[in-house]
Amino acid sequence: MRPTSVLATLTGRDRTGVTGGFFAALAAHDVDVRDVEQVVVRNRLLLTVLFDLRGDVAPLRYSVTNAARAMGMECEIVEVEEHASAKSVATSRSHVIVLGHPLRAGALGHVCQRIAEHGGNIESVAQLSTQPVSAIEMIVSTANPVELRSVLVQAAEDAGVDVAVEPAGLRRRAKRLVVLDVDSTLIRDEAIDVLAGRAGVGDQVRAVTERAMAGELDFAESLRQRVALLAGLSRAEVESVRDALRLTPGARTFVRTLRRLGFHVGIVSGSFTVLTDRFLGELGLEFAAANELEIIDDVVTGKVLGSIVDRAGKATALRRFADQFGVPMSQTVAVGDGANDIDMLEAAGLGIAFNAKAALRAAADTSVNLPYLDSVLFVLGISRDEIEEASVEG
Repeated sequence: MRPTSVLATLTGRDRTGVTGGFFAALAAHDVDVRDVEQVVVRNRLLLTVLFDLRGDVAPLRYSVTNAARAMGMECEIVEVEEHASAKSVATSRSHVIVLGHPLRAGALGHVCQRIAEHGGNIESVAQLSTQPVSAIEMIVSTANPVELRSVLVQAAEDAGVDVAVEPAGLRRRAKRLVVLDVDSTLIRDEAIDVLAGRAGVGDQVRAVTERAMAGELDFAESLRQRVALLAGLSRAEVESVRDALRLTPGARTFVRTLRRLGFHVGIVSGSFTVLTDRFLGELGLEFAAANELEIIDDVVTGKVLGSIVDRAGKATALRRFADQFGVPMSQTVAVGDGANDIDMLEAAGLGIAFNAKAALRAAADTSVNLPYLDSVLFVLGISRDEIEEASVEG
């Protein structure tokens, strides 16, 4: 006799022993468990169990619903049909993380509607965080995950939320090395602009930057021209700028959490070591790559020493650090905000655009457009509870 597929749903006030008692009632029958989902929201439990039953459904329904009632719970037992057509379609599963500040019901509804229109099925929903942003994670099965990401990029823009899409599976939790850009990512400032303001050449530096953005200069040449304008600054003035640089909200939490979870974390920057070295000790970073500003007799000469960390140089640095720590590139994460980060994000196993320019958002695997760096942790599947647990460890 072919087994009957049965779905049991248990609901009610959560209490100790309910789940064990429910499975004990099922154990009195000839069943093979195929799937289990349980969630508790505000002390209300929802447990669903899909199983194959050999035998009559009526006696199982009678005994299991009575057992549930004795525990103060309600139970529904229904037979379910297996659809051969659904089995014939190859599907893959993705993590879809929706972030908002606040996260409005209408926005979440719009994202879910677009998933359904795309033919995706939401298998589970869980809350990752309520602060500093609200983050909801869904497991979505779909026949075309690449198209799903494209659909949800537009849905995010329409709904005014952030939506991150990542393939499900071991690779997601296997990430081991994270590289951050510095200017407008780890910190809120553009360091060279702050230096230029201190030197009284802000307008000239901005003019060079605009030429670079217009494609008239590559990054290396534009950096040399801007640094030349800084000639004459004293070391004391540079160090004053360094000490005044403002960390992005959530930066300390972001680094501390990853380090305590065993990640290797560092920075790759087009800025200057005399500025970025501050963050190695302050945040406990393990590695860094940045440009070397020449200072002789405590005065900036207007020159950059050695190879310039430009767009290609950032990707090269990422590969170098991954090799140094023995981490495959598939297990690396890169976070940045500008076109200069494109190669680095494309080289990483996961590239995350943080409050980024359009060119980088188009190249990145996913984007976060909230002002809190620790919100990127939710894209990595790290919950607020895990963040708080890491904050009280060692």
